[in-house]
Amino acid sequence: MRSTKPVDHRAPKFRVLNAVKWTGYVLAFSGCLGILLGIMHIFDMQIFAFGLSSGIRLMGSVGISGCLLSAVGHAVSEQHLI
Repeated sequence: MRSTKPVDHRAPKFRVLNAVKWTGYVLAFSGCLGILLGIMHIFDMQIFAFGLSSGIRLMGSVGISGCLLSAVGHAVSEQHLI
């Protein structure tokens, strides 16, 4: 006799959203850590200087993009938009 356990077709989408959230966490943490180490003069942020943008802007952009990525992942999973 086969079991009548319901199949959740949303499980792969939730795995993708968890990956998006954790990628955001890692980016936010690395951006904030880079800025903190740069402010304490342990890490030279000028190696990330590109064109007219300074290194602290690039590290800040990494942190902000991580925060946005994790926020989108949380919003989509909590609002049941999938």
